[in-house]
Amino acid sequence: MARIDSDSASGAAAPATERRRLDPATARTIVFGVMLAMFLSALDQTIVATALPAIGRELHDFENLSWVITAYLITATAVTPLYGKLSDIHGRRTVLLAGIGMFMAGSVACALAQTMPALIFARAVQGLGGGGLIALAQTIVADVISPKERSAYQAHFGVVFAGANVVGAVAGGYCAEHAHWSLIFWVNVPLGMAALAMTYRSLAKLPQHQRRHRLDLIGAALMTAATVTLLLALTWGGTRYPWTSPTIAALIAAAAVLWTLFALRIATTLEPFLPLSVLGNPVVRNATLAAFFGMGSMIGLAVYVPVYLQLVMGMGAGRSGLGLIPLVGGSVLGATISGRAMAHVAHYKRIPLVSLACGTLVLAVLAVFPTGLPLTLVFALLGVAGVAIGCLFPVTTVAMQNVVHPHQLGTATAAMNFFRQLGGALLVAGFGAILLSGAGLAGAGGRVTDLIARAGADGSILAGPFRWIFAAAALALGASFVFLWTMEERPLRERPFGEPLD
Repeated sequence: MARIDSDSASGAAAPATERRRLDPATARTIVFGVMLAMFLSALDQTIVATALPAIGRELHDFENLSWVITAYLITATAVTPLYGKLSDIHGRRTVLLAGIGMFMAGSVACALAQTMPALIFARAVQGLGGGGLIALAQTIVADVISPKERSAYQAHFGVVFAGANVVGAVAGGYCAEHAHWSLIFWVNVPLGMAALAMTYRSLAKLPQHQRRHRLDLIGAALMTAATVTLLLALTWGGTRYPWTSPTIAALIAAAAVLWTLFALRIATTLEPFLPLSVLGNPVVRNATLAAFFGMGSMIGLAVYVPVYLQLVMGMGAGRSGLGLIPLVGGSVLGATISGRAMAHVAHYKRIPLVSLACGTLVLAVLAVFPTGLPLTLVFALLGVAGVAIGCLFPVTTVAMQNVVHPHQLGTATAAMNFFRQLGGALLVAGFGAILLSGAGLAGAGGRVTDLIARAGADGSILAGPFRWIFAAAALALGASFVFLWTMEERPLRERPFGEPLD
């Protein structure tokens, strides 16, 4: 099997990789500890959303309420690759503990905030800590579990995310209704302490794969600035400003320039922030692109399916969230099936390829028939789409980690998570533009909340926009199918617990 060049381009001497074998009990302790850290980050993405109305009422500021979510999204997305690179340089333990600590500090600041600007700033700090927790958790599991065994653990990640979604939605609503909204941030403190307690000692036994690298600060700054600029354009476009406004045009142009400069930087510097040896690997590239479109479709559907059920299918606001159960539950089921099968079959791409073909088909059915289908059939189709997308994630993650060198594992895993999050932001913005344009609100900087208010009891006029939203989701899954189909199917490595992957 081809190896990725692991030597520093600068010629700096690299210390010998420390070879340790972890006993299964220690490996399990590490895995459960980092899964708790992952749960901490995933929970915060859902628990806040249901408490937003209560936060707006108490702080007397509804105009800037969306920034409570956006501030976290922007900082968390921007720093994800940075965490991966730092963990390759300084080790997983140091960086993970620092991330948990910053996340907890941001949570305390959020709970103590007395004004909306203070809360938004604290959420940005929280995002700086939470942005790396999921990518680092996946990287640490890759350090201690062989690729052959690791695929089954990817299914556990799906359960963590699904559990966080359910617990977050319930806990956030309960705290907002029966207690104080600050409790949703205080709860992160004991959870964070538990994650620290479970990982502090056990991570000291983690196999060490880091190398002496120079951190490309210029490349990191360019990528962070490009990401923040692009996300601001996607967040403000069609809401705060019309898509055709000079502000959005300037942000998109600035993002294009910054991404171009970043590409030039990684092509010319000796030790780039994202090494070409990682990005140029065909397995890494195709797996990342397949995950980009798959995650984008998943997040886009999760955001707009409840809106579709309210406006087109006539469900109440309280019940429309039930439409996410088959989608999210299906994704967990798909990840479990695909992850467990991956350890036992040689052609591990076949299951997600078949599932993606089925998912593309059912989304095409919803595009052709956005109205007129029984609600139970709509739920069934969404469940099939969820299974299809869930089958994709274990295969792309493990296949990518299977071909990179251990000291580049953090960088590669964080890069995949970064592009998955970016895919979600892009498709959510695209779906929103389709919906607002079809409703005639895009030119006036309208909002989805305005759309719900105007639609009233008759949402049949919005069937057209949702037809194109489902069509766009089907195209995204089709693109994911193509990239997975063209990804090389390399045999998974079989190594004992804790043994480095040379």
